[in-house]
Amino acid sequence: MKNKIFLILSYLILFASFNIVKSDESKILKVGLIAPLTGEFSELGNSLLYSLQMAVGEIKDEKLFIVPRDSGVGNKDKLTAAVQDLRSQDVKIIIGPISNVDFKFVKKFNDVTFISPSNISPEFDSNIISIGISLESQLKAINAFIKKQKKNKTIIMYPKNQYADFIEKKLNKMNLGSVKTFKYSPDPQILTGEIETLTSYSQRKKNLELRKKMFEDKEDNQSIRELERLEQLYTLGDVNFDSVIIIDFGSSLKSVLTSLVYTDVNQNKVLFTTVNQWFDESIFYENAIRDLYYPSINYKEYKKFTKMYFKNFKSFPNEISILTYDALGLIYYAWKKNGKINSTNDFLFKSKIKGKIGTFSLENKIVDQDLDIYKTGKNKFIKF
Repeated sequence: MKNKIFLILSYLILFASFNIVKSDESKILKVGLIAPLTGEFSELGNSLLYSLQMAVGEIKDEKLFIVPRDSGVGNKDKLTAAVQDLRSQDVKIIIGPISNVDFKFVKKFNDVTFISPSNISPEFDSNIISIGISLESQLKAINAFIKKQKKNKTIIMYPKNQYADFIEKKLNKMNLGSVKTFKYSPDPQILTGEIETLTSYSQRKKNLELRKKMFEDKEDNQSIRELERLEQLYTLGDVNFDSVIIIDFGSSLKSVLTSLVYTDVNQNKVLFTTVNQWFDESIFYENAIRDLYYPSINYKEYKKFTKMYFKNFKSFPNEISILTYDALGLIYYAWKKNGKINSTNDFLFKSKIKGKIGTFSLENKIVDQDLDIYKTGKNKFIKF
């Protein structure tokens, strides 16, 4: 198998590896940023801006300029004014919008290319490239991991909320094999009953009681030992799945995990996985699952980025800030390689890209991330 060539977004290595510096030294690269720099979401917006400042400091090119504009979130007039102002300054490439709800407002600016940290879709959308960690890339990584563990009775679980239709559309487009799906209530009190039904909890409890009665009146040693063994159990019998993928976060995810443990799902037989949790350490607590697996970006690079960010700004970055850091590296590489950026076509590289988040490809107008699998165990994130 041919060795894959990786385009490195570590810029000194990039220059050493690829002789792509263009002869026109007078050209400059203006990269716009549209983000909520004031108001309710200003902490997020400024975190993105600070990450770009870090990237500029690493690139060290006097021809690279960041032009930030306050766009708010979901504010059509403010966003439109920000983009028009950037266009008036001959900015052709913009990082943002941060949310897919704003995509409809920027598609009309077809002379500008937008690189968004949103994970709404891995497919190029008109003049927008979303480089967020897509659900498709996550499920692809989880599915491959589950198959390696020789599990073949997978159930995908997700809540009945505003994202259910979105999840279902994604699942219908993907070829994940013979998986089953299960939707549950976001109300913890209702959820427990639903998980009891899913796991046949009542029947498995009855199985145990019936089995115990078979030995209660017997006095031979074998029967006594069997009864003693049964007394240590809560249920008898296996569930009809050997692996779960839970598409959920925060307290809702923890409620699902707790309910699965409460209904006595055997953790030695069932593999528990979930989607990217951004190395949220709160998952170590109030989590009844011994080993929980999920896909994510490169943990070592994420920690390095977080450490450097804190050193520079005395605060911790928002998780998606690392995506804007990589976005600038991607833009800079495309500009150096092509001498210009006129459309999303200038980002169609045949080789894979390596950034802070890990490796990803942009071939065939689809952003495909190669994610690692991590295990949460003993209050650590362990790469599997």
